[in-house]
Amino acid sequence: MSIVVCVEQRDRNLRKITFEALSEGKRLAVASGKTLKALLIGSGVAHLADDLKKYGVDEIAVVDNEALAVYTVESYAAVLAAYIVHETPALVLLGHSAMGKEMAPRAAAKADCGLVSDCVEISSADGDYLFKHPIYAGKAIGSFKVVGPTRMATLRPNVFAIEESEGAAGAVVDFAPEIPAAKVTVTGSEMASGDRPELTEADIICSGGRGLGGPEGFKLIEDLADALGAAVGSSRAAVDAGWREHAAQVGQTGKVVSPNLYIASGISGAIQHLAGMGSSKFIVGINKDEEANIFNVADYGIEGDLNKVIPALIEKLKELQ
Repeated sequence: MSIVVCVEQRDRNLRKITFEALSEGKRLAVASGKTLKALLIGSGVAHLADDLKKYGVDEIAVVDNEALAVYTVESYAAVLAAYIVHETPALVLLGHSAMGKEMAPRAAAKADCGLVSDCVEISSADGDYLFKHPIYAGKAIGSFKVVGPTRMATLRPNVFAIEESEGAAGAVVDFAPEIPAAKVTVTGSEMASGDRPELTEADIICSGGRGLGGPEGFKLIEDLADALGAAVGSSRAAVDAGWREHAAQVGQTGKVVSPNLYIASGISGAIQHLAGMGSSKFIVGINKDEEANIFNVADYGIEGDLNKVIPALIEKLKELQ
């Protein structure tokens, strides 16, 4: 049997979560004695197969069709479901990204397999898999097993280490399932511009909250982010106040992120916000309230006026560059 990773690409560029999923898939494949396969879907994407071979993939199934030039969940989920039925893998992995969260449940329903979303750990034992993901707004970790021959899981970004692997054949094969006509016609798409990394894939995130005092306070956060090469996030309070767009919101009703470093400035640390960033590897809290809840979860806490602390941090960062 095999483990399958559904590759995520955008505009013919592979997404970081794909490398994380391939690395985890390879680790599980070695541990359980299975082969690792990848499913690459799109139009004009066949050349991307070479980049996948570096992660120990035994076989890459390419579905290259003009009908898949623009992502629609109906078409892509149907292709994934068809491949699952064709391959009958033991495990299917996708990223817990906007695309993965949309595709996975539809494909799982079509292929009649169980799904565990937003996994932060997967282990194999006695031919079965144990999936762990946060529950109760991140206050606990649940462990789950899936009944059936095929299990599916989406992986939380920035949780699983990326490791290249050698020795696999990396054979490329064509897969040509029937592609249903999309019910929705996409006439165009517009991506947010900017030099900062995308929030859900960033290694470092600088977030601001109500303690910034107003929208002008985010200039400090942006300056700090630029000094660190980081993305800019926001608490719900700042979004509700109109200081930041909803796309920047981190939390239970916003985006879930897991960067290597998360700097929370002027954020009290409500449980709803912690649900979106609690799995960050290192958390730094900056707040003038010594009783702010963010200090209970922060690895490093700075009690003080952020209008003085952040400029001092930026100045020190410049000295180190």
